[in-house]
Amino acid sequence: MSELTTTVLANGLPLHRIAVAGTRSVTLLVAFDAGARTERAEENGMAHFLEHLVFKGGEKYPTYRDVNGAAERVGAVLNAYTSHDLVAFHITSRSTRALEAADLLTDFVGRPRLDQDELDRERGVVVQEIARANDQPAMVAEHLIDQAVFGDHPLGRPVLGTTEHLSETFTRDGILAFRSRRWSPARGAAFAVGNLEALPSDGVLDELFERFPTAAPPQPYVPAPAIAPRVLVTERDSNQSHLRMSYRPAVDVTDPARRAALTVYSTLLGGSMGSRLFDEIREQRGLAYSVSSYPHAYADLPVLQLSAGLDSSKCIEAYRRMREIVVELRTQGPTEEEVERARTFAAGARAIAFENTNAIARNAAQQAIVFGEDVDPDAVIERLDRVTFDEVREVAGGIEDEVVVACVGPHAAADFESI
Repeated sequence: MSELTTTVLANGLPLHRIAVAGTRSVTLLVAFDAGARTERAEENGMAHFLEHLVFKGGEKYPTYRDVNGAAERVGAVLNAYTSHDLVAFHITSRSTRALEAADLLTDFVGRPRLDQDELDRERGVVVQEIARANDQPAMVAEHLIDQAVFGDHPLGRPVLGTTEHLSETFTRDGILAFRSRRWSPARGAAFAVGNLEALPSDGVLDELFERFPTAAPPQPYVPAPAIAPRVLVTERDSNQSHLRMSYRPAVDVTDPARRAALTVYSTLLGGSMGSRLFDEIREQRGLAYSVSSYPHAYADLPVLQLSAGLDSSKCIEAYRRMREIVVELRTQGPTEEEVERARTFAAGARAIAFENTNAIARNAAQQAIVFGEDVDPDAVIERLDRVTFDEVREVAGGIEDEVVVACVGPHAAADFESI
């Protein structure tokens, strides 16, 4: 069992300590409600660009070499991520060096220099990152399905942004303004996860995380639009196609039990090698080399995404059958045996993932900041263990045959619209 304590620091930042028995490491993570969803149209890509820039140095560690060298001297792994939901920075070290790791993390993230010369150099790096993503058909398909589902809403824009914004629009003043507006401790949280025995209880860790300046709570997100079935295709002359299908389940994402039921449903649909999609689309029919389903819960809506990578000549047949399987689960329901198998698999997979302190910290950030819920990793597993057959059947029955489609390959939108 995990031991949890939460302290609200003087700057308003909640600090969650999650002690995990039997670990040798500590992950320290700080995150804010400042992902791509919070950007204005002209700021698209700024949250991710700012994530890059803070690594260039803070007050105590003023250059990227100082930051990287300090992490290596501590023996720590340092990284960050930006999603539509969050921006987060994390460092994992052996437990005996955790306080030094916290000093490094809170310096360059809490007190970044944001040097103009480094900003100009980093533009080209992120432009290359965007170009690399655009060279990968699977990544293009991910961007395309977001655009198809959400249109010009912030959730429909790529987290990486555009080369035009990176090259021409972003200024240091604009980036500072975004950080001041969105990086509020009132809509953020810090986490210390793992073996916490070497971390002092005399307030030193609190003081390090108080390096983040106090700020007013940011404005709330723009609500997501209603689902509108549509098809977007990026035509490429290739033998392979990348298919994405998105549904809007009738699930209240503010209810953690309902989100757990959606996870189990998605697992039996396409989340394991025993799932319906994997068994029929891949094994029985040989229509795809990869096929899966994935549930995601934003703060105000759920999304169920089906994905397939396959020979282009089999794409339409696979699309038709995948759609039929979702309809069959809605009209006929799942079997009790497959719900039990999927529930056990989903809970087991989460328990295995939580052997990693970084995975616990990332999950806790999502729980605390996006949903305002407790951060106990054991509670997450227990909710999956408690999912019932009737709850999964209800989720299946609430997924209407209203699908948004995105595909990269030698196809036209009419190929899917005629079905």
